[in-house]
Amino acid sequence: MPEETEQNCESLKRRNLPWIEKYRPMTFEEIVGNEDTIARLSVFATQGNAPNIIIAGPPGVGKTTTIQCLARILLGDSYKEAVLELNASNERGIDVVRNKIKMFAQKKVTLPKGRHKIVILDEADSMTEGAQQALRRTMEIYSNTTRFALACNTSEKIIEPIQSRCAMLRFTKLSDGQVLAKLIELCQSEQLSYEEDGLEAIVFTAQGDMRQALNNLQSTAQGFGTITGANVFKVCDEPHPMLIQDMLQHCTQNDIHKAYKILTKLWRLGYASEDIIGNIFRVCKRLNVDENIKLNFIKEIGVTHMKVVDGLNSFLQLTSLLAKLCDIAEK
Repeated sequence: MPEETEQNCESLKRRNLPWIEKYRPMTFEEIVGNEDTIARLSVFATQGNAPNIIIAGPPGVGKTTTIQCLARILLGDSYKEAVLELNASNERGIDVVRNKIKMFAQKKVTLPKGRHKIVILDEADSMTEGAQQALRRTMEIYSNTTRFALACNTSEKIIEPIQSRCAMLRFTKLSDGQVLAKLIELCQSEQLSYEEDGLEAIVFTAQGDMRQALNNLQSTAQGFGTITGANVFKVCDEPHPMLIQDMLQHCTQNDIHKAYKILTKLWRLGYASEDIIGNIFRVCKRLNVDENIKLNFIKEIGVTHMKVVDGLNSFLQLTSLLAKLCDIAEK
């Protein structure tokens, strides 16, 4: 009887988890995308003697999850006591490396032959340089007992001495097809009512980020019940891609007045310049126009995006972009 109660509590707890945790992959087979890199890690897992590794890539593609799966395969039942995981939310200055990480590396844990304790450092590129300098010495001293796995968005922020001590693995954004397949699987698992344009809208807003896709799916499901394009954009509150597409189509026809009306509407809805310019770029990549025009459009959008990021985020910058796009289409 107590066992049944415990199982029911565990089941209830899992049902109330955010979907990004509820559906977090536990094995390599469940991870979506980056198959070649996962295959390399599978070799490390089977051989047992894994090197220190750095996994670099954009957010939401499974870097930390992959490291956790590797640690589970290598350590089995010893996972909890033989793994130290530090996230960006933890203080990770030089003192943490000297004390917490060093103490963990010195700790005695009984492990199968050829296995090592694992230190997982998530968002390692946000560590201070002093902490990274201290870490490289710790990696050398305790190489017989401990392995280090670092996850980061940009490997350039990791100092070269640490990079040279690790196997470098790079993750890329997930394709739209991979994200869509996972969304359909979740909709069936959660018995959600969905429409095709709703899933396409989630894929559009996620931009290859599986974590973002699952969060948007859960938010829409709990807010509206049915997954439709209109509901998704209400939840995500992004400039609607159909409006952006119409605006760009007017630019290709050199009709700046109609394009300006749409831009004014988006501006009055309260969207920031960066939101608008970001969606203009995404939609332009999918626009069905002559390739030469599209390339020139993307070039101008990129220049304007750079100005917006530098602080020139006024309505004038965006109207200037429309004028340049119309000029390109006319020529």
